[in-house]
Amino acid sequence: MKTHTLIKNAKIVNEGKITEGDILIENNIIKEIDISISIKSADINVIDAEGNYVLPGMIDDQVHFREPGLTHKANIETESKAALAGGITSFIEMPNTNPQTTTVKKLEEKFATAAESSYANYSFMFGGTNDNLDEILKVDSKTVAGLKLFLGSSTGNMLVDDPEVLEKIFSSTNMVISVHCEDEATIRTNLAKYKAEYGDDIPMELHPIIRSEDACYLSSSKAIELAQKTGARLHVFHLSTGKETNLFSNKIPLKDKKITAEVCIHHLWFSDEDYKRKGSHIKWNPAVKTSKDREQLWKALLDDRIDVIATDHAPHTIEEKNNPYTRAPSGGPLVQHALVALLECYHQGKIKLEKIVEKACHNPAILFDVEKRGYIREGYYADLVIVDLNSPWTVNKSNILYKCGWSPFEGNTFKSRITHTFVNGALVYNNFKVLDVKAGKRLTFNR
Repeated sequence: MKTHTLIKNAKIVNEGKITEGDILIENNIIKEIDISISIKSADINVIDAEGNYVLPGMIDDQVHFREPGLTHKANIETESKAALAGGITSFIEMPNTNPQTTTVKKLEEKFATAAESSYANYSFMFGGTNDNLDEILKVDSKTVAGLKLFLGSSTGNMLVDDPEVLEKIFSSTNMVISVHCEDEATIRTNLAKYKAEYGDDIPMELHPIIRSEDACYLSSSKAIELAQKTGARLHVFHLSTGKETNLFSNKIPLKDKKITAEVCIHHLWFSDEDYKRKGSHIKWNPAVKTSKDREQLWKALLDDRIDVIATDHAPHTIEEKNNPYTRAPSGGPLVQHALVALLECYHQGKIKLEKIVEKACHNPAILFDVEKRGYIREGYYADLVIVDLNSPWTVNKSNILYKCGWSPFEGNTFKSRITHTFVNGALVYNNFKVLDVKAGKRLTFNR
């Protein structure tokens, strides 16, 4: 078995720069980066990047892979394969499975499952509830990505709505607390109004009116106020409104921030104008909102008020999604198409390659203290992606890898394609084919 891989003639995107050179991988580590590397050995695999770009593998800080209990939608094996095809080499999975990941025992069972079945690097969030503070205090923050709290209900209904419990959790843990922020009372009032008018068949374009800007802002502002009061380390998931972006600062480096924010691909790509065409296929919580919100999210991402880009990959079957509004679940599959969508935004002049790498690779590693990943550095794990920026392809049923078999990007032609993905030095994806190589490892953390 070849233990060395040499990537030649690459444009390396890393730490704010693009440099031309070669990368030598030895076993699972980046051994050397230089303008030109030559090595004489029969025990080497040489890949000519042919002037294409090499990026660090993306670290997706928010996915739902549906295992255990919801595996008719997805599982860790199928979705980790799709992630590799999308340039995501590490993922952090959420606790709203069945059973929920709200005890240390269930958390370790998930890790055991991933050790057997994951093709990508993995970690998990531990779930907080109204009554599991004792379990939260048992969690070793050095072995798990962080704590997830749902401050608005979503798939799995792990709503934490007791103010005293919230304050105790915020005051008691040193873990990164990641939150889904939507105000439940506001949503229920809005939903009751439109259900009275339309019954179950509420027009899909009312979703961002029901799960409104006010619902998001009220919840996220309260969470930030509580974090400031308690000194908790808070990370606000999937911002969807321009108004919320003003709650965050770009005045200090990410490593020193106590309150951080994430935006997801779908909130950067779609707007409420797309509901008529896409319907429930773009029904997410929080909702895709206006084009003005999208513009303001982009502005906050580029000026560093928003720190991380993620997917919130959350597949449901097409049959489930095709239900009327009140029964159509929120969420959709995204890991396979996240990076190529971002590269499309690069082609459109919205974002630089260096900024994509900063927000999708470097910053998740900083924010969650991920050990030796997220960068192209000597001594780091060789999680790498080679992309061809000029090789168009169209998303269709035949090339979708999600277990659910559909994508909100179906019919889209992307200018860029991922040609190779490496996980821990192993070639795991090559030109539309996921190789049968399980190279993923449990993420470790410098805490």
